[in-house]
Amino acid sequence: MPSALAGQLLRRLVVGDDAAIAAIVEASSTSDDPLILVAAALFAPDGDGLLAHAQEVAGSTRDRQLVAIAAAHRRGEGELVDALARDHLVDHPDSVLVAWIAAASHNQTVGKEWS
Repeated sequence: MPSALAGQLLRRLVVGDDAAIAAIVEASSTSDDPLILVAAALFAPDGDGLLAHAQEVAGSTRDRQLVAIAAAHRRGEGELVDALARDHLVDHPDSVLVAWIAAASHNQTVGKEWS
């Protein structure tokens, strides 16, 4: 998936667009992009498997931080999510997905599984 399209889908995902969620979950089956894999992991039934794959392909500190934040969110560790997200957003203020995960974690909201 081209990164411009991925960015657009992520922006739609964070506002709850079901079509964007479905597209990201579908794209995750063939993607090696940690951003797509992490986004899909928040909604797909096999979220843990997607996060494991994202960890394997994460080549940058930014990507590894994203995976750690999403994993903490899935485990329900809100305080850890807050701490990791704050540090991440200082260096990467454009990280819409991390900001969304932090807000969702703060609100005790776990992503719904997409079927």
